[in-house]
Amino acid sequence: MSTKTPSPRSRRRGGGRAARIAVQKATTGNEAVQGGLAGGRYKPLSQRDMENIHNAALTVLEKTGVSDHFPELLDLVLHKGAVLNAHDRLCFPRALMEDLLSVAAKEFYVFARGEREGKDDMHCTGESVYFANSGTAVTTFDAETSTYRPSVLRDVYDFTRLVDQLENIHMLGDTVLATDVTDDFAHDMNTIYAMLAGSQKPACLTFRDRSHIPHAIRMFDLASAGEGSFMKKPSVIFGGCPMVSPLRIGRENMEILIDTAKLGLTVDLAVPPQAGATAPATLAGTLVQTVAETLACVAIVNLIMPGCPVCFAAWPFITDLRSGSFTGGSGEQALIGAAAIQMGNFYGLPTSVGAGMTDAKVPDAQYGLEKALTFSLAAHAGANRLCEFGGMIGSLMGCSFESMVIDDEAGGMILRTLRGIEVSDETMAVDVIHQCAIDPGHFLGNPHTLTYMNSEFVYPRLMDRERTDTWENEGKTDLLERARNKANTILGSHFPNYFGAADAQVRAEFPIILSTEEMARRG
Repeated sequence: MSTKTPSPRSRRRGGGRAARIAVQKATTGNEAVQGGLAGGRYKPLSQRDMENIHNAALTVLEKTGVSDHFPELLDLVLHKGAVLNAHDRLCFPRALMEDLLSVAAKEFYVFARGEREGKDDMHCTGESVYFANSGTAVTTFDAETSTYRPSVLRDVYDFTRLVDQLENIHMLGDTVLATDVTDDFAHDMNTIYAMLAGSQKPACLTFRDRSHIPHAIRMFDLASAGEGSFMKKPSVIFGGCPMVSPLRIGRENMEILIDTAKLGLTVDLAVPPQAGATAPATLAGTLVQTVAETLACVAIVNLIMPGCPVCFAAWPFITDLRSGSFTGGSGEQALIGAAAIQMGNFYGLPTSVGAGMTDAKVPDAQYGLEKALTFSLAAHAGANRLCEFGGMIGSLMGCSFESMVIDDEAGGMILRTLRGIEVSDETMAVDVIHQCAIDPGHFLGNPHTLTYMNSEFVYPRLMDRERTDTWENEGKTDLLERARNKANTILGSHFPNYFGAADAQVRAEFPIILSTEEMARRG
């Protein structure tokens, strides 16, 4: 047996490892990233490109306009400068559009509730980036059988309470559709209930009918601090798709836009033409049409209530012209989505875009490639909200619990790339380099390393960074299996009802289907 005294280098290395482990165990969360980091570095369009698209879009609005208008809408906008052309289409003169854009809101807040208020509020302005759920997929992926089943109300609650525990998904959405609730009013109220019970994060959703909005606000009040509290600090934004491409008004969602604007609440919307199907095959042509359709919504909101916050939600989609089907994970989708965000930033308006809309049917290599491409480009283009973020799969037809926890982890890694590299005397560490290069020849355990190990790096928990022999000895698990284990752990233990004492009142006023007993056990 050797009695050789350990060298100073080996002693320092062991002490450094122990110190690292102690710091790692003491950390309570990821300090390196948070929502609201600035994007905007990726700019696929030149300044001249943006000016040309802007001018072309204004020409479309002035000469072509939009069809399928209705009397209520015309009464609101015609006497304020909008006009009907010879084709009976609603048009917006260039000078009017320029005036409206000059007064359009440049920011909005969505507040968190309860204990999350303040720390999880969202400030959508400039190029601050947040990850938001949405999508209303009609199926839920069963990882055990690799099959899709119709989504039900319980899934809305389960996806929401899962997101409640995922730190890199900043906003709730009605991720799946409650196909088992067919009555329109019951569907909307139960969807809202499941979301508000499951998390206090900011939320976005839509309604099946405008008449449901006052009832929803009543429920929002009960979930917050009582009557009138929601309007003071809105924790939910709502909208839909008020434009049907090409250049037609979708009446039901336009009615929701009208009522939201009259209340002075943030108007959330999505304008999703498909290149080659409901928009030109060229990406530039699709951008022009999408910008025109989105600006039409911005104009209507500001004609109703000047300065009312509205999201520039140009969501151009791509068509696989071999089959005519929507494709959410293509390189073209990543590119045009980023360009649409850049156009929103050109106007200085709050933005959102659909991203992460993979065509893969399971979380596989295709899934990872398509998600990484569309997430990263959208984030670096500076979208205020990357929507469809968590768990969406199968070209938006399904949602997956396992995918949601994978996407959350990917979100932390993407946020780290947004944060960039802070360059200062302290971070350049010239003195530390000098000290460690001489003795002990490494930086492990150095105070500088311990100071920055949690604030400089994101440490994924699902991504496997172990040695190959360790991976083999621990069961050779893949990412899907690890994600399933994490999702099951959360869903098997976290059963919130954030209505608290107000839950009885909610159940007395609304046709709530989920029982308290059902909510307290795994679905």
